[in-house]
Amino acid sequence: MRLGNVVGAVVSTVKDEGLDGLKLLVVEDADIYGRGKGSHYVAVDAVGAGRGELVLTAAGSSARQTRSTKDRPVDAVIMAIVETVEANGEITYRKAGK
Repeated sequence: MRLGNVVGAVVSTVKDEGLDGLKLLVVEDADIYGRGKGSHYVAVDAVGAGRGELVLTAAGSSARQTRSTKDRPVDAVIMAIVETVEANGEITYRKAGK
């Protein structure tokens, strides 16, 4: 699993039918403080995430284990929206308003 920031969306009208109905978001890898690390990838949104949110993603065969991605041609999925990150007894990230 990886932490990432949702930084954009991908729109594709021509695609494999296995991707029909799925929202594709651009995710930037993030550290435990929620700061971007510069590398980006596209992930299917399984939880209703939006731009600016810190999310938890899974990749590879694990990405096909959610209800919305089961047996679909998916390599990365957003499976959680992060509210807090705690590391070594310290809160390193807290979602605004939480």
